[in-house]
Amino acid sequence: MIAEIIINSNVKKLNKTFDYIIPKELENSIAVGSRALVPFGNKKTLEEGFVVGIKETSEYMSKLKEIAKVENKVYLSKEKLELATWLAHKCFCNVSDCIKLMLPPGTTTKVLSNRINDKKQNFVYLTKDAEEIEQDIKNRKIKSDKQIRALRFLIDNLNNEILSTELQMFADVTNAVIKTLEKNGYIEILEKEVERNPFLHKTIEKSKNLVLTEEQQDAFEQINASLQFNEYEEFLLFGVTGSGKTEIYIQLIEEALKLGKDSIMLVPEISLTPQTVNRFLSRFGEEKIAVLHSQLSIGERFDQWKKIERGTAKIVIGARSAIFAPVQNLGLIIIDEEHDDSYKSEMSPRYNAKEIASYLGEKHNVPVVLGSATPDMNTYYKALNKEVRLLELTKRANNASLPEVEIVDLRNELANGNKTMISLNLQKAIKENLQNKKQTILFLNRRGFATFIMCRDCGYTAKCKNCDITLTYHLKQNKLKCHYCGYETNALTICPECKSKNIRYFGTGTQKLEEQIKQLFPEASTIRMDVDTVTKKNSHEDILNSFKNDGIDILIGTQMVVKGHDFPNVTLVGVIAADSSLNIDDYRAHERTFQTLTQVEGRAGRGQDKGKVIVQTYNPDTFCIQYAQKHDYKLFFDTEIHLRKQLRYPPFCDIILIGISSKSYEELEKISKNIYKDLKNKIKTEKLQILLYNPVPFPIDKIKNKYRWRIIVKCKIEEKIINAISSTVIGIDKQIKNSKNDTRIVVDVNPVNMM
Repeated sequence: MIAEIIINSNVKKLNKTFDYIIPKELENSIAVGSRALVPFGNKKTLEEGFVVGIKETSEYMSKLKEIAKVENKVYLSKEKLELATWLAHKCFCNVSDCIKLMLPPGTTTKVLSNRINDKKQNFVYLTKDAEEIEQDIKNRKIKSDKQIRALRFLIDNLNNEILSTELQMFADVTNAVIKTLEKNGYIEILEKEVERNPFLHKTIEKSKNLVLTEEQQDAFEQINASLQFNEYEEFLLFGVTGSGKTEIYIQLIEEALKLGKDSIMLVPEISLTPQTVNRFLSRFGEEKIAVLHSQLSIGERFDQWKKIERGTAKIVIGARSAIFAPVQNLGLIIIDEEHDDSYKSEMSPRYNAKEIASYLGEKHNVPVVLGSATPDMNTYYKALNKEVRLLELTKRANNASLPEVEIVDLRNELANGNKTMISLNLQKAIKENLQNKKQTILFLNRRGFATFIMCRDCGYTAKCKNCDITLTYHLKQNKLKCHYCGYETNALTICPECKSKNIRYFGTGTQKLEEQIKQLFPEASTIRMDVDTVTKKNSHEDILNSFKNDGIDILIGTQMVVKGHDFPNVTLVGVIAADSSLNIDDYRAHERTFQTLTQVEGRAGRGQDKGKVIVQTYNPDTFCIQYAQKHDYKLFFDTEIHLRKQLRYPPFCDIILIGISSKSYEELEKISKNIYKDLKNKIKTEKLQILLYNPVPFPIDKIKNKYRWRIIVKCKIEEKIINAISSTVIGIDKQIKNSKNDTRIVVDVNPVNMM
């Protein structure tokens, strides 16, 4: 018997199957979907691979090696392998990269044995940053493969707490290895109490279904018809903020449960997950629900995955990767806030969860529901062309009116001598809100205290040593930080160039906004929600609960406060700088600005009291800001779609971004031009309908000590074009195989980040 195996590698030329002999003693334990350890090439260590086929014989019989070991547990069904193959082709990556998306959390290197259930456990934390560790590995200060494996596992899971026992199992190392790393100063081990149930800290009261409005009922019935008759159809639930989309989701999932079917519900932000989970727990109870997102520990995510796999959990709620959950009998897929960029992965595989949902919906004959108050333009365009069924909710569910929106021209504020971040109108509105015991949300999509630091004598600007980007000043830590690579250094008091003390802090961030609010309104209680304040476990939920339940007057936040949150006592929302998303090098700048403003406006006046929104901007006449003031998505769409058609941008084409990065600028330039030349030849010889742009540096042309160029391709994606680009990349990839400059090529289809 012969097994066809895909090696777990991202090397392009290994993206194919290799034949191995199945030893007699393993014939009963191996199956398609098994993970195997095999000898590969001249390597002394065994390589991990995935069995994707079993056959009687091979044309290479005399040259074949035997499989060394097979894991008894099969995680990959035939359907999952088909999905991985399809996804790899679409995302220009290796099948093994896609297979790993479908494995239980933490089992990409070694299968788990038993769960760890002791109350007190040892947690492992890195004491050195990733860059320093990688340098020590490169300089052979760390020689042990097991130590390197453990450290790289910790680097890959920096946002998660790792149990010492889990690190041993996930990274396949012994306790002695961990102790050695601790002795050598790479890690520290702290004893903490562990609770593996993510719902343990929640106290939820049981609730009942709400009576649907006429619009809600109509939308519910149309989707429910597809659910009842096992029909695949995509629906766009286009409802204004506060129109009750979540109640429709809940009642649809209830119908799926009656049919014995499972549901997947995706939400875009970790900060949204607690609120969504709470509403679902109150209706369905803890046992039927599983949650999957990055703020859970690996152990928690593994337990939730097993709960789904066993069929105990019938409702999966989570971020992007939850679309791969091992549901047993899929009946319904819901993607809330479908316009959100976080549904598109920016790491390989660069998949879009919405495309996976469509694929699964069609395979399983189940409805896919896309919900938003500000739909992605591509989705709405499809709805207008009858590719997606459009369902509209034009009124708020509790008959509350949409908030009044006032636009403040910041140019006038400066002219009138107001140099604070808060306009006089907004100051007045906050004061009234405080007097009326109402709550306020202030939105600024820029964390930190100052955007950059400059010497006023010589013009020196503090930049990251690894990236072509200015450092942001963080007041609390008195540090300058890079938001791209994580580099940080002490704040400057003397210019390194001219030794002047005339150092000035420019720009604004959430920390500075919080400081100014405290100066202007010392009597007000404030809380801040940004990346710097949500590093601890459950911190998203703790901040939101504190704002909602503890009578805090003002919530200051970044993108995290924009979408989905329901605070009945919030009657005022202030947008501090509406222009921040306008000034980006991206064709979707207007769309993103309109969506952000509409979403943040939707946080005001969701209760009985009328809401007010004050939008501060230097560009008050920009059409996306004007239409957001009117809550008019259709008018915005009509204007923007006309521009997109003229300039041939999506939805009238697809954009493929080929990104090249290298430590050597010369090698980067050479490889970029070779890719361009090869594609240009293929356009002529294969008559490809492609608009190919010259290679140029990215807007941010250096990150983590690597120079970056990009080639943009406009086309309508089809098989011929995918194959042409794939063959070009694979061909060029061979040229850089032995490069010492860490040169890399990535292909991103319809990227969310052009920077």
